[in-house]
Amino acid sequence: MSEHADAVEVEDVNAFRLRARAWLKDNLGPSAPDRMIGNFRLASREDELAMVEHDRSVQRTLYDGGFAGICVPREYGGQGLTPAHQRAFNEEIVGYEHPSRLQVPTFTPCLAVLLDFGTEEQKRQHVWATLKGEEIWMQLLSEPSGGSDVAGALTTAVRDGDEWIVNGSKVWTTGAWWSDWGMCLARTNWDVPKHRGLTVFILPLHQEGVEVQQIEMLNGSKEFCQEFLTDVRIPDSDRVGDVDDGWTVGTRWMFHERMMYSSPLVTMPVGVVHGKGGTEEVLQMARDAGRLGDPDARDKVGEARMLQLTRDQLQRRVTQGISSGKMSDQSAAIVRLFSAVTTARMMTLAFEIVGPLGAAWSDDDGKAGKAGVDFLMRQTAEIGGGTTEMARNVISERVLGMPRERSVDRDVAFREVPRGPSH
Repeated sequence: MSEHADAVEVEDVNAFRLRARAWLKDNLGPSAPDRMIGNFRLASREDELAMVEHDRSVQRTLYDGGFAGICVPREYGGQGLTPAHQRAFNEEIVGYEHPSRLQVPTFTPCLAVLLDFGTEEQKRQHVWATLKGEEIWMQLLSEPSGGSDVAGALTTAVRDGDEWIVNGSKVWTTGAWWSDWGMCLARTNWDVPKHRGLTVFILPLHQEGVEVQQIEMLNGSKEFCQEFLTDVRIPDSDRVGDVDDGWTVGTRWMFHERMMYSSPLVTMPVGVVHGKGGTEEVLQMARDAGRLGDPDARDKVGEARMLQLTRDQLQRRVTQGISSGKMSDQSAAIVRLFSAVTTARMMTLAFEIVGPLGAAWSDDDGKAGKAGVDFLMRQTAEIGGGTTEMARNVISERVLGMPRERSVDRDVAFREVPRGPSH
């Protein structure tokens, strides 16, 4: 992420805002309703692929217009501007279409990690392609046996000359079936404690040895995927960071994941978190349920507005604090925790507003008709992207300096750590 760029005059934020406002009006269409249930899209395979291609096209339009990678260094195709410029653009793009599928995890954490740790060759190959919408990235982190303990990865990479042979499985990867590249954490050393024997690789998702299976959720969504890696060969040139030092990369990776929607790399209309529109969505549900004049409903819309304002200001404060060095980058967990809790609360408020429509509805009930399923899926906001329990641990131990949680495997070679039977 660029500082003010060497010897290049940085455009004033207000001038940039006015230029962006005029460009958006002339080049992008209005935002279209997305078929979201909770944090999940519902669409046929054909419709989803068409929307992915549309997002690629919108991203290319942003690139051609000079509004892609606003905080990405100029030498890699970005604009070399500041987080304030990205914030201004995110405020101006409210109401317009935007390439939502390409933002998370493509721009953060994946592109962010490449900018932090990638080789010059990796950056020049992938950053431009990502800014143009030619590459969509996924993070291959969670494993069927690991839960939230990503450092307990069992996916194994064994060196074979100038290549690595990777075997294992990753899971809960949103949209992997329509994506292009993956960033994968794998175990390269079993004879050291778990955090010291990991290495990060990048790999094309559509290649021999990679099988991607969609997982159907109870609500019908098939966004989540599981990947099976069988003797996948990865050149050493596609390694990110040093061998066995993947946790150094991983720690920064987790930081970018926690920042997600407040990252200066992400183009997302202000107010949208985890695919939800915040106050506007709650207000629309009250309108569709015919309760705009109801004092109780208005109180709940007011609470939603208060939560959104607080969340936006918290994101801004923490982002500025980390950027200036006044706050530890581990403070990103504060944003992660508050965003997740408020998203779940907003779904609850919407459910309480719509009343009986949350249990039975028809297509004529508009947004109010999906409040019930949103409510049932509300806790996904507190699980995906790292659980809120993990965020609380990070805040207590790494921000507040409280004693670390006891760990029985901290100084034990990973192959000696007891594990349950594999299935």
